[in-house]
Amino acid sequence: MTFDTRPERFDLSPDRPAMKAVVTTGNGGYDRLVYRDVARPAPGPEAVLIRVGAAGMNNTEINTRLGWYSASVTTDTLGAAAAAKTAPAQKADGGWNAATPFPFIQGTDCCGVVVEAGSRADQTLVGQRVLVRACMRPAGFASPENIWMGSDFDGAFAQFVTVPANEAFPVSCDWSDAELATIPCAYGTAENMIHRAGVGKDMRVLVAGASGGVGSAAVQLAKRRGARVSAITTADKAAAVRALGADDVILRGEDPITALGRGAVDVVVDNVAGPGFPAMLNVLKRGGTLVSSGAIAGPIVALDMRVFYLNDLTLIGCTAWDEPVFPNLIAYIERGEIRPLLTRTYPLDRIAEAQEEFLKKTHIGNFALIPPWD
Repeated sequence: MTFDTRPERFDLSPDRPAMKAVVTTGNGGYDRLVYRDVARPAPGPEAVLIRVGAAGMNNTEINTRLGWYSASVTTDTLGAAAAAKTAPAQKADGGWNAATPFPFIQGTDCCGVVVEAGSRADQTLVGQRVLVRACMRPAGFASPENIWMGSDFDGAFAQFVTVPANEAFPVSCDWSDAELATIPCAYGTAENMIHRAGVGKDMRVLVAGASGGVGSAAVQLAKRRGARVSAITTADKAAAVRALGADDVILRGEDPITALGRGAVDVVVDNVAGPGFPAMLNVLKRGGTLVSSGAIAGPIVALDMRVFYLNDLTLIGCTAWDEPVFPNLIAYIERGEIRPLLTRTYPLDRIAEAQEEFLKKTHIGNFALIPPWD
Protein backbone atom coordinates (compact mmCIF):
# COMPACT_ATOMS: atom_id res chain seq x y z
CA MET A 1 0.00 0.00 0.00
CA THR A 2 1.84 3.09 -1.26
CA PHE A 3 0.73 6.71 -1.46
CA ASP A 4 2.15 9.70 -3.30
CA THR A 5 3.52 12.22 -0.80
CA ARG A 6 5.68 14.25 -3.20
CA PRO A 7 4.90 18.00 -2.97
CA GLU A 8 4.65 18.20 -6.77
CA ARG A 9 1.56 15.97 -6.69
CA PHE A 10 -0.44 19.17 -6.13
CA ASP A 11 1.02 21.01 -9.13
CA LEU A 12 -1.50 22.11 -11.75
CA SER A 13 -0.93 21.51 -15.45
CA PRO A 14 -3.11 21.49 -18.59
CA ASP A 15 -3.36 17.70 -18.61
CA ARG A 16 -4.35 17.35 -14.91
CA PRO A 17 -7.89 18.32 -13.82
CA ALA A 18 -8.02 20.71 -10.86
CA MET A 19 -9.98 20.46 -7.64
CA LYS A 20 -10.50 22.58 -4.55
CA ALA A 21 -8.76 21.40 -1.38
CA VAL A 22 -7.46 22.55 1.97
CA VAL A 23 -3.71 21.93 2.07
CA THR A 24 -2.13 21.85 5.53
CA THR A 25 1.35 23.25 5.05
CA GLY A 26 2.93 22.47 8.44
CA ASN A 27 2.54 22.52 12.21
CA GLY A 28 1.09 25.74 13.53
CA GLY A 29 -2.04 27.88 13.61
CA TYR A 30 -4.95 28.40 11.24
CA ASP A 31 -2.64 30.11 8.76
CA ARG A 32 -1.33 26.62 7.95
CA LEU A 33 -4.70 25.75 6.37
CA VAL A 34 -4.57 26.93 2.76
CA TYR A 35 -7.69 26.64 0.58
CA ARG A 36 -6.51 26.39 -3.01
CA ASP A 37 -6.66 24.67 -6.38
CA VAL A 38 -4.60 21.49 -6.61
CA ALA A 39 -4.31 18.69 -9.13
CA ARG A 40 -7.01 16.05 -8.81
CA PRO A 41 -5.55 12.67 -7.84
CA ALA A 42 -5.85 9.66 -10.10
CA PRO A 43 -6.51 6.19 -8.68
CA GLY A 44 -3.82 3.55 -8.92
CA PRO A 45 -4.59 0.04 -10.21
CA GLU A 46 -6.09 -1.16 -6.89
CA ALA A 47 -7.61 2.16 -5.79
CA VAL A 48 -10.78 4.15 -6.38
CA LEU A 49 -11.44 7.85 -6.87
CA ILE A 50 -14.19 9.23 -4.63
CA ARG A 51 -16.15 12.43 -5.20
CA VAL A 52 -16.39 13.74 -1.64
CA GLY A 53 -19.90 14.59 -0.51
CA ALA A 54 -18.94 15.49 3.05
CA ALA A 55 -15.90 15.21 5.30
CA GLY A 56 -16.26 14.89 9.05
CA MET A 57 -14.05 16.95 11.35
CA ASN A 58 -12.37 15.57 14.47
CA ASN A 59 -9.89 16.40 17.21
CA THR A 60 -7.22 14.49 15.31
CA GLU A 61 -7.03 16.97 12.42
CA ILE A 62 -6.51 19.82 14.85
CA ASN A 63 -4.01 17.83 16.92
CA THR A 64 -2.04 16.85 13.82
CA ARG A 65 -1.86 20.45 12.61
CA LEU A 66 -0.66 21.55 16.05
CA GLY A 67 1.84 18.69 16.35
CA TRP A 68 0.12 17.65 19.59
CA TYR A 69 1.18 14.01 19.22
CA SER A 70 4.81 15.03 19.78
CA ALA A 71 6.37 13.93 23.07
CA SER A 72 7.39 17.57 23.53
CA VAL A 73 3.75 18.59 24.07
CA THR A 74 2.46 17.99 27.59
CA THR A 75 -0.70 20.14 27.60
CA ASP A 76 -4.19 19.63 26.23
CA THR A 77 -5.17 20.73 22.72
CA LEU A 78 -6.06 24.26 23.82
CA GLY A 79 -2.63 24.66 25.38
CA ALA A 80 -0.99 23.43 22.19
CA ALA A 81 -3.12 25.84 20.14
CA ALA A 82 -2.02 28.76 22.29
CA ALA A 83 1.62 27.75 21.92
CA ALA A 84 1.24 27.49 18.14
CA LYS A 85 0.14 31.14 17.99
CA THR A 86 3.24 32.43 19.75
CA ALA A 87 5.93 29.94 18.76
CA PRO A 88 4.92 27.63 15.92
CA ALA A 89 7.45 24.89 15.37
CA GLN A 90 7.75 21.92 13.07
CA LYS A 91 7.71 18.69 15.09
CA ALA A 92 9.48 15.61 13.73
CA ASP A 93 7.29 13.37 15.90
CA GLY A 94 4.11 15.43 15.67
CA GLY A 95 1.95 12.94 13.77
CA TRP A 96 0.38 9.57 14.51
CA ASN A 97 3.30 7.75 12.92
CA ALA A 98 6.25 10.08 13.68
CA ALA A 99 6.58 12.84 11.06
CA THR A 100 3.51 14.21 9.29
CA PRO A 101 4.00 14.37 5.49
CA PHE A 102 3.48 18.12 5.01
CA PRO A 103 2.21 19.55 2.77
CA PHE A 104 -0.82 17.30 2.62
CA ILE A 105 -4.61 17.23 2.67
CA GLN A 106 -6.19 16.34 5.99
CA GLY A 107 -9.65 14.85 6.50
CA THR A 108 -10.04 11.50 8.22
CA ASP A 109 -13.79 11.09 7.63
CA CYS A 110 -15.17 10.67 4.13
CA CYS A 111 -18.57 9.98 2.64
CA GLY A 112 -18.80 10.16 -1.11
CA VAL A 113 -19.50 8.43 -4.40
CA VAL A 114 -16.96 6.30 -6.26
CA VAL A 115 -16.49 7.84 -9.72
CA GLU A 116 -13.53 5.81 -11.02
CA ALA A 117 -11.87 2.51 -10.22
CA GLY A 118 -8.36 1.36 -11.07
CA SER A 119 -7.68 -1.45 -13.49
CA ARG A 120 -7.43 -4.12 -10.76
CA ALA A 121 -10.09 -2.64 -8.46
CA ASP A 122 -13.68 -3.80 -8.06
CA GLN A 123 -15.51 -2.02 -10.89
CA THR A 124 -18.90 -2.56 -9.24
CA LEU A 125 -17.96 0.14 -6.72
CA VAL A 126 -18.32 2.84 -9.38
CA GLY A 127 -21.49 4.83 -8.73
CA GLN A 128 -21.92 3.57 -5.17
CA ARG A 129 -22.04 5.79 -2.09
CA VAL A 130 -19.34 4.70 0.32
CA LEU A 131 -17.75 5.35 3.68
CA VAL A 132 -13.97 5.08 3.88
CA ARG A 133 -12.33 3.00 6.59
CA ALA A 134 -9.85 5.61 7.72
CA CYS A 135 -7.62 3.26 9.74
CA MET A 136 -5.83 0.92 7.34
CA ARG A 137 -3.74 -2.13 8.29
CA PRO A 138 -1.14 -2.51 5.52
CA ALA A 139 0.49 -5.59 7.10
CA GLY A 140 -2.83 -7.31 7.78
CA PHE A 141 -4.93 -7.53 10.92
CA ALA A 142 -2.45 -9.77 12.72
CA SER A 143 -0.06 -6.80 12.88
CA PRO A 144 -0.73 -3.61 14.85
CA GLU A 145 0.93 -1.52 12.13
CA ASN A 146 -1.55 1.06 10.84
CA ILE A 147 -1.82 4.14 8.65
CA TRP A 148 -4.56 6.75 8.63
CA MET A 149 -6.18 8.69 5.84
CA GLY A 150 -5.80 12.38 6.51
CA SER A 151 -2.84 11.82 8.82
CA ASP A 152 -0.35 9.65 6.94
CA PHE A 153 -1.61 10.40 3.43
CA ASP A 154 -4.04 12.76 1.69
CA GLY A 155 -7.57 12.78 3.04
CA ALA A 156 -11.03 14.15 2.38
CA PHE A 157 -10.75 17.93 2.88
CA ALA A 158 -11.04 18.19 -0.90
CA GLN A 159 -13.45 17.58 -3.74
CA PHE A 160 -11.87 14.20 -4.55
CA VAL A 161 -9.79 11.60 -2.71
CA THR A 162 -8.23 8.29 -3.71
CA VAL A 163 -8.19 5.27 -1.39
CA PRO A 164 -7.52 1.54 -1.75
CA ALA A 165 -10.65 -0.06 -3.14
CA ASN A 166 -10.94 -2.49 -0.22
CA GLU A 167 -11.18 0.47 2.19
CA ALA A 168 -14.32 1.87 0.50
CA PHE A 169 -17.48 0.36 2.02
CA PRO A 170 -20.83 0.78 0.23
CA VAL A 171 -23.59 1.88 2.58
CA SER A 172 -27.34 1.85 1.98
CA CYS A 173 -29.42 4.15 4.17
CA ASP A 174 -31.43 7.37 4.10
CA TRP A 175 -28.85 9.43 5.99
CA SER A 176 -27.36 12.52 4.35
CA ASP A 177 -23.71 12.57 3.27
CA ALA A 178 -22.95 14.93 6.17
CA GLU A 179 -24.57 12.57 8.68
CA LEU A 180 -22.62 9.61 7.34
CA ALA A 181 -19.41 11.65 7.44
CA THR A 182 -19.64 11.89 11.24
CA ILE A 183 -19.22 8.11 11.55
CA PRO A 184 -15.79 6.75 10.55
CA CYS A 185 -13.30 8.22 13.01
CA ALA A 186 -15.52 8.80 16.05
CA TYR A 187 -17.65 5.66 15.81
CA GLY A 188 -14.82 3.50 14.48
CA THR A 189 -12.66 4.52 17.42
CA ALA A 190 -15.47 3.98 19.93
CA GLU A 191 -16.49 0.60 18.48
CA ASN A 192 -12.86 -0.51 18.48
CA MET A 193 -12.49 0.32 22.17
CA ILE A 194 -15.75 -1.37 23.11
CA HIS A 195 -14.86 -4.41 21.01
CA ARG A 196 -11.37 -4.70 22.53
CA ALA A 197 -12.73 -4.29 26.07
CA GLY A 198 -15.31 -7.03 25.50
CA VAL A 199 -18.30 -4.93 26.52
CA GLY A 200 -21.41 -7.08 26.78
CA LYS A 201 -24.88 -7.36 28.23
CA ASP A 202 -25.42 -6.07 31.78
CA MET A 203 -21.83 -4.86 32.18
CA ARG A 204 -21.29 -1.50 33.90
CA VAL A 205 -19.50 0.97 31.64
CA LEU A 206 -18.33 4.49 32.48
CA VAL A 207 -17.76 6.86 29.53
CA ALA A 208 -15.69 9.98 30.19
CA GLY A 209 -16.19 12.94 27.86
CA ALA A 210 -19.58 11.60 26.83
CA SER A 211 -20.63 14.63 24.77
CA GLY A 212 -17.66 14.52 22.38
CA GLY A 213 -17.59 12.70 19.07
CA VAL A 214 -16.01 9.50 20.41
CA GLY A 215 -17.71 9.69 23.81
CA SER A 216 -21.22 10.13 22.42
CA ALA A 217 -20.57 7.26 20.00
CA ALA A 218 -19.34 5.09 22.88
CA VAL A 219 -22.54 5.71 24.85
CA GLN A 220 -24.66 4.54 21.91
CA LEU A 221 -22.47 1.57 21.05
CA ALA A 222 -22.19 0.31 24.64
CA LYS A 223 -25.97 0.57 25.06
CA ARG A 224 -26.41 -1.29 21.79
CA ARG A 225 -24.54 -4.22 23.39
CA GLY A 226 -26.82 -4.18 26.43
CA ALA A 227 -24.47 -2.49 28.90
CA ARG A 228 -25.52 -0.15 31.70
CA VAL A 229 -23.82 3.15 30.90
CA SER A 230 -22.78 5.96 33.22
CA ALA A 231 -21.62 9.08 31.39
CA ILE A 232 -19.57 12.09 32.45
CA THR A 233 -20.59 15.41 30.91
CA THR A 234 -21.50 19.00 31.74
CA ALA A 235 -24.85 20.12 33.17
CA ASP A 236 -25.93 21.80 29.93
CA LYS A 237 -25.39 18.57 27.98
CA ALA A 238 -26.77 16.10 30.51
CA ALA A 239 -30.24 15.82 28.96
CA ALA A 240 -28.81 15.21 25.48
CA VAL A 241 -26.44 12.52 26.78
CA ARG A 242 -29.33 10.80 28.57
CA ALA A 243 -31.24 10.88 25.28
CA LEU A 244 -28.39 8.90 23.72
CA GLY A 245 -29.08 6.11 26.18
CA ALA A 246 -26.96 6.92 29.25
CA ASP A 247 -28.52 5.38 32.36
CA ASP A 248 -26.71 7.73 34.73
CA VAL A 249 -25.03 11.09 34.26
CA ILE A 250 -22.15 12.32 36.39
CA LEU A 251 -21.50 16.03 36.03
CA ARG A 252 -17.98 17.07 35.16
CA GLY A 253 -16.20 18.13 38.32
CA GLU A 254 -18.07 15.65 40.49
CA ASP A 255 -16.12 12.76 41.96
CA PRO A 256 -16.91 9.54 40.03
CA ILE A 257 -15.94 7.50 43.09
CA THR A 258 -18.55 9.31 45.21
CA ALA A 259 -21.16 8.96 42.47
CA LEU A 260 -20.55 5.29 41.65
CA GLY A 261 -18.49 3.85 44.47
CA ARG A 262 -15.13 2.13 44.36
CA GLY A 263 -15.01 -1.02 42.30
CA ALA A 264 -18.41 -0.41 40.71
CA VAL A 265 -17.54 -0.48 37.02
CA ASP A 266 -16.47 -3.24 34.62
CA VAL A 267 -15.10 -0.99 31.88
CA VAL A 268 -14.02 2.65 31.68
CA VAL A 269 -13.87 4.30 28.26
CA ASP A 270 -11.58 7.28 28.82
CA ASN A 271 -10.46 9.60 26.04
CA VAL A 272 -10.13 12.48 28.49
CA ALA A 273 -7.17 11.54 30.75
CA GLY A 274 -5.62 14.63 32.37
CA PRO A 275 -6.07 15.32 36.11
CA GLY A 276 -9.15 13.11 36.43
CA PHE A 277 -7.36 9.91 35.42
CA PRO A 278 -6.72 8.45 38.92
CA ALA A 279 -10.43 8.30 39.66
CA MET A 280 -11.00 6.30 36.48
CA LEU A 281 -8.92 3.44 37.89
CA ASN A 282 -10.47 3.60 41.34
CA VAL A 283 -14.03 3.09 40.06
CA LEU A 284 -13.01 -0.13 38.29
CA LYS A 285 -13.82 -3.41 39.96
CA ARG A 286 -11.08 -5.99 40.50
CA GLY A 287 -10.16 -7.37 37.08
CA GLY A 288 -11.73 -4.38 35.32
CA THR A 289 -10.57 -2.72 32.11
CA LEU A 290 -9.75 0.85 31.11
CA VAL A 291 -9.60 1.48 27.40
CA SER A 292 -8.36 4.69 25.79
CA SER A 293 -7.58 6.22 22.42
CA GLY A 294 -7.13 9.85 23.40
CA ALA A 295 -6.26 12.39 26.06
CA ILE A 296 -8.12 15.63 25.37
CA ALA A 297 -7.61 16.95 28.92
CA GLY A 298 -3.86 16.29 28.80
CA PRO A 299 -1.56 13.36 27.95
CA ILE A 300 0.44 13.26 31.19
CA VAL A 301 -1.39 11.52 34.05
CA ALA A 302 -0.77 10.27 37.58
CA LEU A 303 -0.80 6.47 37.81
CA ASP A 304 -0.61 4.71 41.15
CA MET A 305 0.87 1.37 40.18
CA ARG A 306 -0.53 -0.20 43.34
CA VAL A 307 -4.08 0.51 42.22
CA PHE A 308 -3.18 -0.99 38.86
CA TYR A 309 -1.54 -4.24 39.90
CA LEU A 310 -3.23 -4.97 43.22
CA ASN A 311 -6.60 -4.88 41.48
CA ASP A 312 -5.52 -6.91 38.43
CA LEU A 313 -6.61 -4.15 36.09
CA THR A 314 -6.14 -4.17 32.33
CA LEU A 315 -5.24 -0.97 30.47
CA ILE A 316 -5.78 -1.12 26.72
CA GLY A 317 -4.47 1.47 24.28
CA CYS A 318 -6.40 1.56 21.01
CA THR A 319 -5.32 3.06 17.72
CA ALA A 320 -5.37 0.27 15.10
CA TRP A 321 -8.94 -0.81 14.37
CA ASP A 322 -9.66 -4.54 14.55
CA GLU A 323 -11.05 -6.28 11.48
CA PRO A 324 -14.74 -6.52 12.55
CA VAL A 325 -15.03 -2.87 13.58
CA PHE A 326 -15.88 -1.11 10.34
CA PRO A 327 -18.12 -3.82 8.85
CA ASN A 328 -19.97 -3.78 12.19
CA LEU A 329 -20.60 -0.04 11.87
CA ILE A 330 -21.93 -0.36 8.33
CA ALA A 331 -24.33 -3.07 9.55
CA TYR A 332 -25.46 -0.96 12.53
CA ILE A 333 -26.20 1.96 10.19
CA GLU A 334 -28.13 -0.14 7.70
CA ARG A 335 -30.16 -1.80 10.48
CA GLY A 336 -30.93 1.56 12.14
CA GLU A 337 -29.21 0.60 15.41
CA ILE A 338 -27.21 3.83 15.81
CA ARG A 339 -27.86 7.41 14.83
CA PRO A 340 -25.56 10.20 13.70
CA LEU A 341 -24.86 13.24 15.82
CA LEU A 342 -24.32 15.96 13.23
CA THR A 343 -24.08 19.28 15.04
CA ARG A 344 -23.52 21.57 12.08
CA THR A 345 -21.94 21.84 8.64
CA TYR A 346 -19.55 24.37 7.14
CA PRO A 347 -18.38 24.98 3.58
CA LEU A 348 -14.89 23.56 3.10
CA ASP A 349 -13.33 27.00 2.68
CA ARG A 350 -14.49 27.95 6.20
CA ILE A 351 -12.45 25.22 7.87
CA ALA A 352 -10.62 27.61 10.21
CA GLU A 353 -13.93 28.98 11.50
CA ALA A 354 -15.22 25.43 11.95
CA GLN A 355 -12.15 24.31 13.91
CA GLU A 356 -12.24 27.40 16.10
CA GLU A 357 -15.88 26.70 16.96
CA PHE A 358 -15.13 23.00 17.45
CA LEU A 359 -12.51 23.80 20.08
CA LYS A 360 -15.07 25.67 22.19
CA LYS A 361 -16.58 22.25 23.02
CA THR A 362 -20.09 23.64 23.38
CA HIS A 363 -21.50 21.04 21.00
CA ILE A 364 -22.51 17.39 21.17
CA GLY A 365 -21.33 15.09 18.41
CA ASN A 366 -19.46 16.27 15.34
CA PHE A 367 -19.08 18.80 12.51
CA ALA A 368 -18.85 18.16 8.78
CA LEU A 369 -17.25 20.13 5.96
CA ILE A 370 -18.91 20.31 2.56
CA PRO A 371 -16.81 20.72 -0.62
CA PRO A 372 -18.12 23.15 -3.27
CA TRP A 373 -20.35 21.47 -5.84
CA ASP A 374 -22.07 24.37 -7.59
